[in-house]
Amino acid sequence: MKEERIRKQLCILGSTGSIGRQALQVVAEHSDRFDVRVLTAHRSADLLIEQARTFLPQCVVVADETLYERVNEALADTDVQVYAGNDALCQVVQLPSVDMVLSSLVGFSGLRPTVAAIEAGKAIALANKETLVVAGELITRLAQKHRVPILPVDSEHSAIFQSLMGESAEIEKLILTASGGPFRLFSLDELAKVTSEQALRHPNWDMGAKITIDSASMMNKGFEMIEAKWLFGVEPEDIQVVVHPQSIIHSAVQFTDGAVKAQLGMPDMRVPIQLALSFPERISSSVPRLNWFEMGTFSFEAPDPVRFRPLALAYQAIACGGNAPCVLNAANEVVNLAFRQGRCGFLQMSDVIEQTMSAVAFQKDNTLDDYVEWDKQARRVAASLLA
Repeated sequence: MKEERIRKQLCILGSTGSIGRQALQVVAEHSDRFDVRVLTAHRSADLLIEQARTFLPQCVVVADETLYERVNEALADTDVQVYAGNDALCQVVQLPSVDMVLSSLVGFSGLRPTVAAIEAGKAIALANKETLVVAGELITRLAQKHRVPILPVDSEHSAIFQSLMGESAEIEKLILTASGGPFRLFSLDELAKVTSEQALRHPNWDMGAKITIDSASMMNKGFEMIEAKWLFGVEPEDIQVVVHPQSIIHSAVQFTDGAVKAQLGMPDMRVPIQLALSFPERISSSVPRLNWFEMGTFSFEAPDPVRFRPLALAYQAIACGGNAPCVLNAANEVVNLAFRQGRCGFLQMSDVIEQTMSAVAFQKDNTLDDYVEWDKQARRVAASLLA
């Protein structure tokens, strides 16, 4: 008689976003391995209701408290419990029934729930890169204290993670690949005129609006560099960003003997999501396979720090350490939204971020509450600069 597999119990923070939706595709394909216990959304009530009726979790959380009645009424004929508010996010990640938390909230909002999950001893599948950008030192210290694994979901960090499997050799360099985004070949004059509609048309990846804009400005790659420092214990000067427009090589590791190991695959986020959820196993997937005879040529370029200043600002922030990356992230969230709303130019985003970093005081050692206050202060400064 076949022994029934024990399913991993998941909490998906941000289930209505791009990563969350793709994670649920993985769960649906492998329902014998994964069970959804918690789903959360910020404002996408209709989609959250649909997901809850499909996967029947123990509970759902809608962060926007004004939508509680709507979600609760829609799920009244089910056994799904409904909660609302940001405090509820920090509570549901600690439920005894949860084994792993997929943190796929966007921006600073992912920090507190991820900390709460780590303190409860839950394994973390991390898609919210801002958590490590803002508070990398705090998060890594807490993860070590509570013996919690942090498994990367970003395709680049998953590629590095996979390249390091079975290796004990010293890392000489991490190679973070970047597509270059939709404006890779644009001049400064052309960049000054681009619109959010243009920026949201990423050539290779299907991502949420905020991350797609960050990809176009290359701030996303700056964040990934900071995240890589904390995930893999490598200094920023040993992390090299390489523009690879085809997005087939997802990242690589160079060792001290000169050998380089890379992970390749089609640009499909379900692969790194599934690996993080199933680790240490690697299980089957229905994602498209590489066709080696249709891929064509691979090309590589150095990123231009003049046209894409956010990448340089990220290196500057992590070199300062302390609260500087927190300020960088807060200012970026403000200008990213302003650009999407037509209140800020593409190149102006970098100006406001740099000015905010100069205006906010530096503090080396920070608690979680400190980071919350620095985030608020940096947002105020960035908003005033835009005004």
